[in-house]
Amino acid sequence: MKYEVKCLMFAVLYLTARQIASAQTAPPAVLNIDIQNFVYYLNDTPDVSKLATNPDPVPAALKPFEYYMGYGDIVAVNGKPSKGTYVIRGQYSPRGPSGATAVAMADLARNGSADETYDIADANGTSLGTIATIGFNGGTPPPGAPTAITGNHYLVIGGTGAFLGITGEGGNGPAPPAGSPATRFASMIEDPSRRRINGGGTATKTLYLLPSTRPAIIPTPNGPAIVHSSDFKPVSTASPAQSGEILTLFATGLGPTRPSVDPGKPFPASPIAVVNSPLEVLVNGAPAEVVGTAGYPGAMDGYQVNFRMPSGAAKGTASLQLTVAWIPGPAVTISVQ
Repeated sequence: MKYEVKCLMFAVLYLTARQIASAQTAPPAVLNIDIQNFVYYLNDTPDVSKLATNPDPVPAALKPFEYYMGYGDIVAVNGKPSKGTYVIRGQYSPRGPSGATAVAMADLARNGSADETYDIADANGTSLGTIATIGFNGGTPPPGAPTAITGNHYLVIGGTGAFLGITGEGGNGPAPPAGSPATRFASMIEDPSRRRINGGGTATKTLYLLPSTRPAIIPTPNGPAIVHSSDFKPVSTASPAQSGEILTLFATGLGPTRPSVDPGKPFPASPIAVVNSPLEVLVNGAPAEVVGTAGYPGAMDGYQVNFRMPSGAAKGTASLQLTVAWIPGPAVTISVQ
């Protein structure tokens, strides 16, 4: 079905959303990021002429006060196939109350300090944006963090693209399945261009995110801004959604588009500004078929999404929720016939 942008008093809906949106709530955004081919390259030689010259694996042992760079391939986010690169840069400087040799005396046990960057793409390799963190390796996770965070203590300091303005905390996620390759420590003499050939470890990183904006279906005094695509009549108890039909919803907070639009500028009528990030419409918790997504022409944070109600949708009331770049929005309800 060809995707078309329609008119439904969008300006009125958009202004109404700004008045009502503060009353909406949404679940927290937790990202479990799966990483493969994870290798730490240790700065273990003063001879810069040898760096990245050996094509073969060059094992190395991490020593106190040693600096390192780590790289891994992002392969999934919250179980959805993804692409991208995980980069960690830090210094191994163990500390704690044990008084052991080469362990700096401190009240809390940690293994050092580092910063991380998650350069995330969708399954097709389209860049979605980055998430940056800084903090401590080792020891206990942040107090009150999700139980999925099993270690490390990181502050999410910001992001770009779909993650612009994000904050939060994070650390190591659930342990890899038994038999998974172990994270490898290599000398910086080893050529990192052969990282996938020489192999590396498997890891999961968990981030608890506080987005500055969230996807939200625009509310109106008469219910969520969702209409029948066939005639653009609002979905209501008098005109409920039908199993298998195409519906259109209007939303805010869906993030960057292709082509990109400068901040503060409205979306153009041509070419259509297609939403850049992976988007799901969940109907009663299950993904529905998304037919098209675009920035609404003339709006600066207003979008139109066409989707198909699942076949066999139960009669009564259905819950609808948007997720964009794995960040969930608040749920709304509609009537289904």
